[in-house]
Amino acid sequence: MEKTILIVFGTRPEAIKMFPVVHALQADPRCRVVTCVSAQHRGILDQVLEIAGIVPDHDLDLMRPDQTLDGLTAALLTGLGKVMDAVQPDWVVVQGDTATAMAGALAAYYRKLPVAHVEAGLRSHNIYHPWPEEVNRKIIGTIAKLHFAPTDVSASALLAENVDPAGVHITGNTVIDALQWVTAKIAREPELAQGLAGIEARFAGKRIIGVTSHRRENFGGGLENIAEAIRQIAARDDVALIFPVHPNPNVRKVMDDALAGLPNVAMIEPLDYPHFARLLAIADIMLTDSGGVQEEAPALGKPVLVMRETTERPEGVTAGTAKLVGTDVHTIVSEIFTLLDDKAAYSAMARAHNPFGDGQTARRIVELLANDG
Repeated sequence: MEKTILIVFGTRPEAIKMFPVVHALQADPRCRVVTCVSAQHRGILDQVLEIAGIVPDHDLDLMRPDQTLDGLTAALLTGLGKVMDAVQPDWVVVQGDTATAMAGALAAYYRKLPVAHVEAGLRSHNIYHPWPEEVNRKIIGTIAKLHFAPTDVSASALLAENVDPAGVHITGNTVIDALQWVTAKIAREPELAQGLAGIEARFAGKRIIGVTSHRRENFGGGLENIAEAIRQIAARDDVALIFPVHPNPNVRKVMDDALAGLPNVAMIEPLDYPHFARLLAIADIMLTDSGGVQEEAPALGKPVLVMRETTERPEGVTAGTAKLVGTDVHTIVSEIFTLLDDKAAYSAMARAHNPFGDGQTARRIVELLANDG
């Protein structure tokens, strides 16, 4: 009997990690997939939807300038609840740790609808790092019936919280499915990622460092330190930094004030997914406070320095693909210089095994949904 699966997401990272699941569900005759986006992010969400060929069945269009977390959460709960009442799904599927995912799980719980959680079990064990994502994850973990843990570490974290073992499944992470898909698409249609050609020509012969930074817990002093570290790194003649700057004004103003006009820094608009995959391909090192980059970059053999005090993805640190450097200026600069100047140190990180997946995660998830776990 055909199952109705409601897929809920709202941000660019969720869209990247959910589109392989949507594609796999669309190809499975046992399932009817209904997509609902909150548009917690708007423009950068739409870029992923377009490249993935997904037209949402429901679009709440909730993004507002400088919205508060409580205001957003209230709008999400009521908006997603109305969609669930209309769709009456057999499963509600959420991904990761956003406000959309947490509110989606809570709205489903209020209706006694079973929840499946993609990328379950990530824990930093600090409710303020990352904030508010750590608590969002824990709330979803309490509600969900099926937990699709990317690794044995995340599965163990769920079991330590007394989650029913029957509902915990190690599936890998869909981000690797997505990266393999978009890399193959770029190979077939190279024009999709030619927008960086000018920057690549400008920085020819230099070591490229890709930068992403947008975490709330780094707003203020943390971002100012990151900007200063970038400024010091960019003083080297053999290095160039490509930095797609997040549109949040808390990020953009700090970076504009500190980095505008530096010849070895290209501050550019946020990249669509094919161009971000291209940035990963051309970068020698990724410097980030993002979660997803910690998973994506190792799949292409690129070391990741994580500008956070904790990570809910310790597998990368254990495997040697990532290193926590925090937001101390000296630490960031010295760790970057070590990778630039020490070939053995670079090779050790670049060649480490990526623990996050094999590109078959969406297929495993759909099988579990179709069979109720």
